[in-house]
Amino acid sequence: MTNPAYLVGVGGVLGAVARHLVYVALRGDDPVPRATLAVNAVGSFALGALTAAGADGSAALLLGTGACGAFTTFSSFSVETVQLWDTGDRRAAAANAALNLACSLAAVAAGWLVAG
Repeated sequence: MTNPAYLVGVGGVLGAVARHLVYVALRGDDPVPRATLAVNAVGSFALGALTAAGADGSAALLLGTGACGAFTTFSSFSVETVQLWDTGDRRAAAANAALNLACSLAAVAAGWLVAG
């Protein structure tokens, strides 16, 4: 078996680069940061599907922990929500929090159903 840290690192590089590309493609002035919402929902779907498909060992480290972990971004979601709140856009802050949670949970369930 390949070194687990190597697998997580390679997956992390792939996930981080993919996240950057999504941010570049979806850059905009939306009240709810759609790039973060997109990566969180897509990454949640992928991790749900991987888990339901029984991915373990090297595949789980490379794709789950590495790629999905680096692709999704709880910290960006949290900062963007606080920034919206701090600028007085309370409605957008609440919408951002609710949409990220709802979409990510629904995406995990969908991935689980598709792959399970």
